[in-house]
Amino acid sequence: MAGARAAAAAASAGASASSGNQPPQEPGLGELLEEFSRTQYRAKDGSGTGGSKVERIEKRCLELFGRDYCFSVIPNTNGDICGHYPRHIVFLEYESSEKEKDTFESTVQVSKLQDLIHRSKMARCRGRFVCPVILFKGKHICRSATLAGWGELYGRSGYNYFFSGGADDAWADVEDVTEEDCALRGDTHLFDKVRGYDIKLLRYLSVKYICDLMVENKKVKFGMNVTSSEKVDKAQRYADFTLLSIPYPGCEFFKEYKDRDYMAEGLIFNWKQDYVDAPLSIPNFLTHSLNIDWSQYQCWDLVQQTQNYLKLLLSLVNSDDDSGLLVHCISGWDRTPLFISLLRLSLWADGLIHTSLKPAEILYLTVAYDWFLFGHMLVDRLSKGEEIFFFCFNFLKHITSEEFSALKTQRRKSLPARDGGFTLEDICMLRRKDRGSTTSLGSDFSLVMESSPGATGSFTYEAVELVPAGALTQAAWRKSHSSSPQSVLWNRPQPSEDRLPSHQGLAEARSSSSSSSNHSDNFFRMGSSPLEVPKPRLAALSDRETRLQEVRSAFLAAYSSTVGLRAVAPSPSGAIGGLLEQFARGVGLRGISSNAL
Repeated sequence: MAGARAAAAAASAGASASSGNQPPQEPGLGELLEEFSRTQYRAKDGSGTGGSKVERIEKRCLELFGRDYCFSVIPNTNGDICGHYPRHIVFLEYESSEKEKDTFESTVQVSKLQDLIHRSKMARCRGRFVCPVILFKGKHICRSATLAGWGELYGRSGYNYFFSGGADDAWADVEDVTEEDCALRGDTHLFDKVRGYDIKLLRYLSVKYICDLMVENKKVKFGMNVTSSEKVDKAQRYADFTLLSIPYPGCEFFKEYKDRDYMAEGLIFNWKQDYVDAPLSIPNFLTHSLNIDWSQYQCWDLVQQTQNYLKLLLSLVNSDDDSGLLVHCISGWDRTPLFISLLRLSLWADGLIHTSLKPAEILYLTVAYDWFLFGHMLVDRLSKGEEIFFFCFNFLKHITSEEFSALKTQRRKSLPARDGGFTLEDICMLRRKDRGSTTSLGSDFSLVMESSPGATGSFTYEAVELVPAGALTQAAWRKSHSSSPQSVLWNRPQPSEDRLPSHQGLAEARSSSSSSSNHSDNFFRMGSSPLEVPKPRLAALSDRETRLQEVRSAFLAAYSSTVGLRAVAPSPSGAIGGLLEQFARGVGLRGISSNAL
């Protein structure tokens, strides 16, 4: 990691030296990142230490939302509803532009929404209720935590009342009560009532699709079931919703991402671990149009998995019906903001939401609202090296292609295969949208051509790679054929785990290998670090690619000058002490220290 930190420092110094080429910055972005990396946001602390900074962040978010939407504010003063939700929860009612105002109009009464929120909040882990955060074509995209288990449901109502002053940021698992126990005791009416209000809230927001990112059916801590989920609700209360189990690694997995010098390519989650018991489950009618082999999900690396899940979410919100979407993990503050943020940025890049915001402004909004104000524990995650927050914005280079666009565009025709191969002139004449495919995992400069599957039932692939030779970069051709997408998918060269970002030449050129990143870095990276701001190239870019590149560049510039790449701090009290500390935090007996770094 010393090499990575040195490279990051050099990149930061280089960025300072060439400040004239920096992307436009949101004035308060630096202050936001500094505050975010200093302490976790708590609604009850908004007027305390650092309160003026938090108030500026909250006010700026309201201003940015108000550019394009008419909205109401649900007050959460002092965390009365949820301790780790914004003090000013924004409910987007309709787009404020004259063109869209008459197209989609809110049918939700804010007073009734508030009542349902208050009644349903106990149904979900840590009181993190179903909260609408994005409005797209009149549909609400919502976020939350998973369903609370019996232990938390009973425990928090007593424990938090007496010991936490009403705060709802503790597990409070004072007893391990199972659903079967409560059924025997005749207490299921309480469970019916609490989850019943949760279902009413979902229906009031017209949510139909529920996407569960948990890799387990129920979260177990130290032998206790501390949460549940819709997919294992024994009473089938959520049967009327379309449930999608799309297991995604938790924040702990991103320690491996950091340890591999921020390389997600080739990084595959270990699905054989004992606690992983939630298989991927998606209704067949939702998968036909995506051309993804979902049976291979356990073989995908982190890039492919994130890409494919994002494609799925985009297809749900872009469907022709009026149904909303709920995304949640366990607590709803790591994996959930990752996909909420990617959804917001992807739809914005297509010009479909937040249409008046500039790249620096949408970056500020999603960092502040989707991550900071909804309680992501950046301080704790940085101290452990679990850099899921950095991964989110660095990942934008992998979703720049039109295959991630929600715009209704005509599907491009597949190019016919040729026996004679391809000439350099053929490659250069290809339009940008024809470069890359969902099954190519070559380098940043690979090209994949596919024959029509409808005609032959098989695919033919031609991979082309540019590599440096001496002081100049020359074209080196490498052709490989395969009879199926799967064989190409898994026969790609894997990057070595001990390679640092500062390595030169071909190793660096191959550091990104995904279907959409074939042309998304927009510069030939030699000796770069994860924080190096991309240099623009001469080739014309699509509007989507340009916008996402500007967001990513602005983030890397701001992140390198504030947070930077950090070493993982050792456990303060050794292995046993660290375990006890983890237990204390897990059950809510101790908060996260603000000076963990």
